[in-house]
Amino acid sequence: MTGKSPSEAAKAVIRRNTEEVQGGGNFAVFDELFADDFVDHTPQPGRTPDKAGARELYEVLRAAFPDFHAEIHWQIADGDRVTTYKTYHGTHLGEFFGVAPTGRKIQFETVDVMRVRDGQIAEHWGVANLFSLMQQLGAEPIN
Repeated sequence: MTGKSPSEAAKAVIRRNTEEVQGGGNFAVFDELFADDFVDHTPQPGRTPDKAGARELYEVLRAAFPDFHAEIHWQIADGDRVTTYKTYHGTHLGEFFGVAPTGRKIQFETVDVMRVRDGQIAEHWGVANLFSLMQQLGAEPIN
């Protein structure tokens, strides 16, 4: 066997997004990897559930945490869907969700599922521990 299985190829697309786009800020690769009709089924607050909303979130994260990167703990693929468990790391050097830069090192976990179609990310479902992140930044809880 010489080629990658569809599941392995899908995992490689997601890993490339995690490493080159999220971790490296390479938005030319973002444009290559995300389908024009991308749908985010769990968009973050204030973001649209489309490709533009995902790009905006990535840009906000890179601006707030210039050294933003992920440690992938594991990935499991089932056909065209890839589940990834990872921990994001960074240093808070820019405004984030209304919180002024603190200079603090942060980390938070996420689990997400991305569907890959024809070598591009077409859909996303995810859960991020943003409560932990906001606590690390010293944000006041909402009552």
